[in-house]
Amino acid sequence: MVSVPAAVLAAPVITDEAPKIDYWQLSPMLVIFAAGVIGVLVEALAPKERRRPIQLSLTMASVLGAFVLAVLLIGQIPAGEAGTTVALGSVAVDRVSLFLQGTILVLAFISLLLIAENRHSEAAFAAQAAAVPGSEEERGHILAGSRHTEVYPLVLFALLGMLLFTAANDFLTLFVALEVMSLPLYLMCGLARTRRLFSQEAAVKYFLLGAYSSAFFLFGIALVYGYAGAVNFAEVHAAIEAGGADVFADPKAAQPLLLLGIALIGVGLFFKVGAVPFHNWKPDVYQGAPTPITALMASCTLVAAFGALLRVFLVAFGASVEQWRPMLWVVAILTMVLAAVIAVTQRDIKRLLAYSSVVHAGFVLTAVVAASDEGTAGAMFYLAAYGFTTIGAFAVVTLVRTHENGPEAGELTQWAGLGRTAPLLAGSLALFLLAFAGIPLTSGFIGKFAVFQAAMAGGATPLVVIGVLSSAVTAFFYVRIIVLMFFAEPATEGPTVIRAGAFTGAAITIGVAATFLLGVFPTPLLNHLYPKEGADTGTAVQTMAQASGFTR
Repeated sequence: MVSVPAAVLAAPVITDEAPKIDYWQLSPMLVIFAAGVIGVLVEALAPKERRRPIQLSLTMASVLGAFVLAVLLIGQIPAGEAGTTVALGSVAVDRVSLFLQGTILVLAFISLLLIAENRHSEAAFAAQAAAVPGSEEERGHILAGSRHTEVYPLVLFALLGMLLFTAANDFLTLFVALEVMSLPLYLMCGLARTRRLFSQEAAVKYFLLGAYSSAFFLFGIALVYGYAGAVNFAEVHAAIEAGGADVFADPKAAQPLLLLGIALIGVGLFFKVGAVPFHNWKPDVYQGAPTPITALMASCTLVAAFGALLRVFLVAFGASVEQWRPMLWVVAILTMVLAAVIAVTQRDIKRLLAYSSVVHAGFVLTAVVAASDEGTAGAMFYLAAYGFTTIGAFAVVTLVRTHENGPEAGELTQWAGLGRTAPLLAGSLALFLLAFAGIPLTSGFIGKFAVFQAAMAGGATPLVVIGVLSSAVTAFFYVRIIVLMFFAEPATEGPTVIRAGAFTGAAITIGVAATFLLGVFPTPLLNHLYPKEGADTGTAVQTMAQASGFTR
């Protein structure tokens, strides 16, 4: 007779009591959600001429308010405690999630400055996305001065998904957050004012590839559930330590389920961070989407995706490091090497920045491989520093046009001599490119040093060597652009550099200041991120909230 485990025979617990949820711990996300819902009502009820100022004020106020709440929540976590979980253990509120949420909110606010730039001749968004490109309907909307104010609630809902993505503490919540984050981005990628068909093509490609990656991700969750009998990260971690769920008499028989589940979940997360070989969407989408939306994706989405990746691999799969570490080695090497080589051949500035983003994802993966507190801290610093720099770079791109009222000048040869015609603008871009290359006295140098140091401490020295060589390759095409701008003769039919508006100018200024300050004075931020000398912080798993109540 086959014995049935008692856990299988146990009847489910039925209760008529409502779950207790600490809404204060969820307040940053609730503020963004409420603002998004109000934004939808504004679109339905407010007069057309008043929608933009209402939506802009509402969006920026909600992002600032959510950031203040995140800072207050960090200050309320007791010293020596990792954090807590809320909503029946589905959302983690700890220093890691709150820092990443605060970073996302700051970067989103700067991206909103680019989105809000609304001068009539240089608007980034189509007058009416539903109109057929080049049709009389579209022409009528352009002449009528129509504006896409729907972009503001879309940004808020995408931002809500990003905030939840970094804090999700079970796989079902993580999947919901992934879809909430992705669907608005698919829509916004198709809203470009110029090159409308190319923009819509980019949106369709992003949607189709994202749908495939979500399917792999969901299949991976099903396999992990079959192995662990749970979707909560802490319970999955405990099941891995126990060799699988109670239904498995032989732990070795359950191991293929876990390995396949980790691999498929990794596909979904690697797609979002743009790691090779799941990066193919980035160049086309970055090039075709409105540049302010590209800046939003290149900064905020990357931070959110890596936040989720850190929590999944260090908390849920933290007990199987030796099983998934070789996979991350392979992905990190492919990402750094192939993206750096392909980037050298690019002739379009936005495609080059897209491949640059792929390479930087590989650098951050070296810190994830370390699976340590130092690796987590280094990855968080790198993501914050890179976010400021990349938004500033895309802000510069929005100001260089092929001709008056024309599209952005994407071809690199059109940037020749820009240092003579617009020295301040070219100088700002040069600083951002030097930071991407990791030159000392920029935030990029400190970020690379942090992630490489963590990888070496974790025994991944060969990976660091490959990262340094890839960084040298990327320095070539960054310096090539600088040489082109300052030492080449201006083209006879050079681009038109439009005057920066107040919002775009503020975004570039913030980017320059953050890139310089984090490179020269990184100590305050690093001291906040790294564990104190001699403190008993335990492993990277123990520094993140994973069970009900506070976790030491």
